Amino acid sequence: MKNLKFPTAQTILLIIAGLVALLTWIIPAGKYDTLTYNKAGNSFTKTHLEITETLPATQETLKTLNINIPIEKFTEGDIWKPISIPNTYQVVEAKPQSLVAFFQSPIKGIIEASDIIFLVLIIGGLIGIMNYTGAFDAGISWLAVALKGHEYILIILVTTLIALGGTTFGLAEETIAFYPILIPMFLAAKYDAMVPLATIYLGSSIGTMFSTVNPFSTIIASDAAGINWTTGLTGRVITLIIGVIICIVYILRYANKVKKDPTKSIIYSQKEEIESHFGTKTDNITKLTTRLRLTLIVFTLCFIVMIYGVSQLEWWFVEMTTVFFVGAILIGIIGKIQETVFVETFVKGASDLLGVALIIGIARGVSVLMNDGLISDTMLYHASTATEGMNKGVFANAMLFIYSGLSFFIPSSSGMAVLTMPIMSPLADTVGFGREIIVNCYQYGMGLFAFINPTGLILASLAIVKVGYNKWLKFVLPLLLILTIFTMIIITLQVYL
Repeated sequence: MKNLKFPTAQTILLIIAGLVALLTWIIPAGKYDTLTYNKAGNSFTKTHLEITETLPATQETLKTLNINIPIEKFTEGDIWKPISIPNTYQVVEAKPQSLVAFFQSPIKGIIEASDIIFLVLIIGGLIGIMNYTGAFDAGISWLAVALKGHEYILIILVTTLIALGGTTFGLAEETIAFYPILIPMFLAAKYDAMVPLATIYLGSSIGTMFSTVNPFSTIIASDAAGINWTTGLTGRVITLIIGVIICIVYILRYANKVKKDPTKSIIYSQKEEIESHFGTKTDNITKLTTRLRLTLIVFTLCFIVMIYGVSQLEWWFVEMTTVFFVGAILIGIIGKIQETVFVETFVKGASDLLGVALIIGIARGVSVLMNDGLISDTMLYHASTATEGMNKGVFANAMLFIYSGLSFFIPSSSGMAVLTMPIMSPLADTVGFGREIIVNCYQYGMGLFAFINPTGLILASLAIVKVGYNKWLKFVLPLLLILTIFTMIIITLQVYL
């Protein structure tokens, strides 16, 4: 039994895909009618099974369909995905997914997730070029000296900044780029690799969980619920601050314990392997030359430009990937790297993250199976009817866990919002509290499960850090319990105050 090892991330996802394929044979297939806004013709397309109908894009049309959303939310581009129409669910002919569909799902997932996969691979190439120049080693050596005795500042700073990115513009997939950069810094500060993993992943998760102005969750969900996104903003800001403090304290306690006694590390058995992989040279001081400073400046600018583009210019994966690609070329020129060496180094760097890219694709394949098997809407329908007749406090907490469960099947925050809000938000009216509570349940529920959701980003993140999913669960489950209790208290207070 001692020789048994916890399966790899890829294997875990394939097992999950197999279970989802089996569910398509058990769970009845069903569909809601959907409504899509067409900007070109300023009209709606209503889809009923395979039948489409063009409707005028007016408030009266929305009222007729029992959709309590201002027409401006569609015409101004706030809601651009198809939304589910309330009270239109119906059972349809089953589409159980076969063994062939199961084997095709990772391939389809990789094709669907090609945008983020290329981002990951290009970032891998950029990291390879940076490592070749020696700029990372020089920067880490400088930081180790600058923070000597105050390394905890790095934990507070990184967690807070990433949480701010998560709460404002949904910083999530982009954090994949931070692991290869920050892990050597934390290792140089005598922490283990679990600490940078936690600061980055928990920072992003707590930020998106308690989103304040995030257009991909708070704003789109509020729009789909038919309310202004500023409704409930004060409460979200307060919960964000408390949530970030809880995470920072939790990480600091673990980090200090590991620093005092490395054997207390959850991943102590992997210490040499991880340090060897990330090439930490904590005993050698690399001089930070002008050329290396310029290299680090260009590298840092890549992230500044990316963040500005995503938050202000409506950039997405193509533009983000282009920024890192151009950054790699500029750094190659600054470092006077020969063309053949540049290409070989870039390709090798990209190949180092190929496993991560495959994990992202396989995870997307799970969603492909559910969509093709027509079981997502069925689960949404039964989730919305399960809460009928509940006390409003119990109802709100039930919604919290319903959204946690649904996020396994619909890990996309924007996808969850447009699919569920038109169905779920009217339920708030029947129990007697504001629809912003449903928006909060959606955010908090998805956020809680995101800490361990295997169809989300955690397995890809673990693959970069070379940490097993079982080790992560051992680290994060106590924190998850604390945050669950905290969130339930917050939701209950928001209902009754």
